[in-house]
Amino acid sequence: MAESDNKQPQALGKKKARILVVEDDKALRRYLEVTLERAGYEVLTASDGLEAMKLALSASIDLVITDEMMPNLSGHELCRFLRNSPNLSHIPIILLSGVERKDVSSEAGLADAFLAKPVAANRLTECVAALIRKM
Repeated sequence: MAESDNKQPQALGKKKARILVVEDDKALRRYLEVTLERAGYEVLTASDGLEAMKLALSASIDLVITDEMMPNLSGHELCRFLRNSPNLSHIPIILLSGVERKDVSSEAGLADAFLAKPVAANRLTECVAALIRKM
């Protein structure tokens, strides 16, 4: 079996990794949720950055995938909140953007990875697995 065919999630100890998906587009949020669940992850969802902040403070989260542009609180603002919170600053963050990025130096330190939308399922799960392995 090729390594890319391995769909087993990277476990943290004995539990499934819990991923918070933050996306204001309902259809895309559902696509991301189903893709990650099929890969074996536990998924929590939020429709904007403010809802995500509340979830991050109340639930144990292993990784965050957030849209860049959202109502109430943008993905950038959510990243800043997570990075500046002592109990949450260790959480890896994937920032989703409708714009392909060539230079991300202005946002260095905010997100651990950037993915352009639409994101392919295998690209998403590979990125998630790589970040969880680093933990």
